[in-house]
Amino acid sequence: MTPLNARVAAALPAMRRFSRSTTMILLCAVVVGYLALGIASSGAFFEGASVRTFLQYLATPVLIGLAQMVALCVGQLNLAVGALGGFSACLMGVLMADSGVPAGGAVLIGVAVATLTGLVTGVFIVATRINGFIVTLGTMTILLGGQYRLSGTRTVDGYSATLRDLGRAAPLDIPLVFLTALIAAGLLGAFMYRTVAGRRLLAAGGNPLAARLSGISGDRQIVIAHTLSGLLVGIAAVTATASLPGVNRSVGGDWLLPSFAAPIIGGVALTGGSVAILGTVLAAFLMRLIDSARAEFSLDPSWVNFLIGLVVLGTVVGGRFHQTRIEKKGTGPGAATAPAAAALPSTGGSR
Repeated sequence: MTPLNARVAAALPAMRRFSRSTTMILLCAVVVGYLALGIASSGAFFEGASVRTFLQYLATPVLIGLAQMVALCVGQLNLAVGALGGFSACLMGVLMADSGVPAGGAVLIGVAVATLTGLVTGVFIVATRINGFIVTLGTMTILLGGQYRLSGTRTVDGYSATLRDLGRAAPLDIPLVFLTALIAAGLLGAFMYRTVAGRRLLAAGGNPLAARLSGISGDRQIVIAHTLSGLLVGIAAVTATASLPGVNRSVGGDWLLPSFAAPIIGGVALTGGSVAILGTVLAAFLMRLIDSARAEFSLDPSWVNFLIGLVVLGTVVGGRFHQTRIEKKGTGPGAATAPAAAALPSTGGSR
């Protein structure tokens, strides 16, 4: 067998696995859905302006899906994704419009506040041992009050033209905000798959006991996960502020369901220990297609939410049945993740 044939033979099992994976199914659904929507709109959806608009408003769903995915990978939930994004967006808008802060400074402050909020949330969860669901629910309520305090009933639209120009910028006909989301996804993937810190996050979420025996602090991983989640929400707030004509108290109000739907449909387990960068991006793309179809054909938004919720519920139930079958065969998640955790370099104790 020639070296080329040997490489092809070695790659075949991986190709077969990919062809049956959730990512491949989502990729096919996205392609078919995009073509169907384009044909149904008599080709209008294929025009350059429509494609740019579609990608421009896809950036935020991708980023909030990744933000929720990071929390899920350590077995946590972040209910404050929408509230934190809305608060950060309003903070940036008010700083620019009312206080005259330059766009660069306002963006840095907004992202820093979102990241710091994620850090404080993680520390509070670890320090109090209160369930993350309850903590982020409380954080969400506080942030919603803060968002209303910042914007009130008005729409803040007098902020920097520089930021608006960045939101409309499209080098090579690809919106800059969408490129920002793709870069964030790529960097997150490199962090999770190529660094020791990222593998520790996965190990702590997949098998906390094995991770602890390897010297990996589960508490530290929770703090890191919520901090990363806050950072991604902050970036999402920037893309939203740059793309929208103005920000008000409604910004972020519809982010919570998509933030869970994208990673769950993309293949992320609610029990932790896994990420699906490409799957999450494709799932966000699919939901954006559904939303575009709603706008194109004037469908009732409640039916769209019903459909997305049904898909999420079906995905969770299907994943649970699959996990149960694996556990009955004696090869459950613990057996798979324990060696991975044990293979990580020992830290010499809990950190």
